[in-house]
Amino acid sequence: MNIIITGASGFIGRRLVDCLLGQGTMDTMDTSGSANEPFRSLVLVDMAFDQEFHDERVRLVRGSIADPLVLRDAFRSPADCVIHLASVPGGAAEKDFELGLDVNLGATMQMLELLRRQTIPARFVFASTIAVYGASLPPLVTDATPMRPVLSYGAHKLASEILLQDYSRRGWVDGRIIRLPGIVARPPAPSGLLSAFMSDLFWKLADGEAFTVPVAPEAKTWLMSVGCCVRNLMHAANLLSEAVAARRDFTLPVLRISMSEIVDAMASMFGSDRRRLVTYAPDEQLEAVFARFPEMDMAAALKAGYTHDGTVENLVRNALAGRDPSIAL
Repeated sequence: MNIIITGASGFIGRRLVDCLLGQGTMDTMDTSGSANEPFRSLVLVDMAFDQEFHDERVRLVRGSIADPLVLRDAFRSPADCVIHLASVPGGAAEKDFELGLDVNLGATMQMLELLRRQTIPARFVFASTIAVYGASLPPLVTDATPMRPVLSYGAHKLASEILLQDYSRRGWVDGRIIRLPGIVARPPAPSGLLSAFMSDLFWKLADGEAFTVPVAPEAKTWLMSVGCCVRNLMHAANLLSEAVAARRDFTLPVLRISMSEIVDAMASMFGSDRRRLVTYAPDEQLEAVFARFPEMDMAAALKAGYTHDGTVENLVRNALAGRDPSIAL
């Protein structure tokens, strides 16, 4: 079995790779009844890697997925499963439209074309985004809610979703689309994400440092820990082809929580003094895009086997699990 992961050196990609290498298999159950097939090859694609892999199953491909030569190298052997995480995120795609278009849409199209030439359709797990919905949402988001992205990043992702649905309809790939919410807690580093403040809040309070939140304390957002995100990606990859034939796209179940609820949970874990470290300076534009999320009807996604973190307290523990080994996922 040959698995390809784009964005493998990123925040989510690293955790996914660790999970796969630790597990050693991918559930490939189908109508023939086979299951838990060990993978022979794990192709990791990203701009750069700052870690070494002493595992004969791992092959690293360095470079931009917008480069056709890089993709041809990555896909030189037929793929059984592709997990596509790489992207130019919201803020960076707004600053550089061409780069965002080339990576977010153009590279996805190139990958689908390479996979179209295969004899056996590959499973293609596409990490989409809640940014496809845009900013003006109804009081309840359902499966029927229109998608009206207000950022180029969301538009690129939505266009990619439509293409993947069509390639799947034609039988060229076996697509699975999951729309990710805010994933926490990303390490403090430049990421190009306009929503980075949500992860920064976790790290600053965990370290006992003051932090100014650029949205109101009662502002509500949709969040998920990186560990929970990885479990959902694995679930999407493992679903039977028959199970996704009727519906391939899901917005992942989320926790809808306010900034003050996160602060309260952090205070419960690290001490009540954490509340005094937080000030609020709402940015109207930022809040409109990232912190006015309504309720979500998650019934279909939950029935399909996708999950959320359960409680705010679990979210905090899971988000900080990589910081403190005593905090379990």
